[in-house]
Amino acid sequence: MKTQKVTHQSSLPSNTRNKLVLRRTRKRFNPKVFIDRTIETTAIASLLLTGFLGVGAMACWGLEIIETNNPNIIISGWEYQKNRSLGAMLVSFSAFLGSSLVGASFSIHRDKF
Repeated sequence: MKTQKVTHQSSLPSNTRNKLVLRRTRKRFNPKVFIDRTIETTAIASLLLTGFLGVGAMACWGLEIIETNNPNIIISGWEYQKNRSLGAMLVSFSAFLGSSLVGASFSIHRDKF
């Protein structure tokens, strides 16, 4: 019994074909990178949310001034919205400070100061 060898000829020139090496590399899960990115994302998102909630609280204070100066205009619900915005702003700013502190402590621990 005679066996045949089947070869596949590439359209690349022979000198390029020998240099071409295809490797599949699997990305490994790196927990340090994941933690760093999570802390960074939390800090940025909480700072943005703090800013937006601060704008909302200032708008409610503006409604308070309008209602105080003109007794004919009655705007209901702004007191609750103002308190809610200020409370959420406080929580969001606390999250920003906490995530920044944790990120800084990881950075200092990694640099071994």
